[in-house]
Amino acid sequence: MNTLSSFRRLTRQFAAFFGAGLAAAVAHYGLLILLVEAGGSHPVPATLAGYVAGGSVSYALNRRHTYRSSRPHREATWRFAAVAFVGFLLTWLLMHILVERLGGPYLPAQVMTTGVVMMWSFLAHKAWTFA
Repeated sequence: MNTLSSFRRLTRQFAAFFGAGLAAAVAHYGLLILLVEAGGSHPVPATLAGYVAGGSVSYALNRRHTYRSSRPHREATWRFAAVAFVGFLLTWLLMHILVERLGGPYLPAQVMTTGVVMMWSFLAHKAWTFA
């Protein structure tokens, strides 16, 4: 495969990953905002609950549309869970630092956190989960 076709494939994959991420973000941010604004929850545990909700959406869409993986579910799900667990820890760490330690507003903090976790997840899923 030449460099141009490899780049096109990577671009298509990232675009599909981004689309799946938007759907997952709706679940994540929706639950986060609902728990904080209507439920009175603290932003850090609320974002972790949202992360789990978004992760469920993400697995289904990425397996089918982004990576078009034929890896059996029994293998892909535990790999996805391992990558997601690292993302969960990154989410906790970054939100804790940005909201708790630095006193930042939770939504901009979550947007920055999402960017970091998105890059981690794309690369890890491409190289390991759905490879």
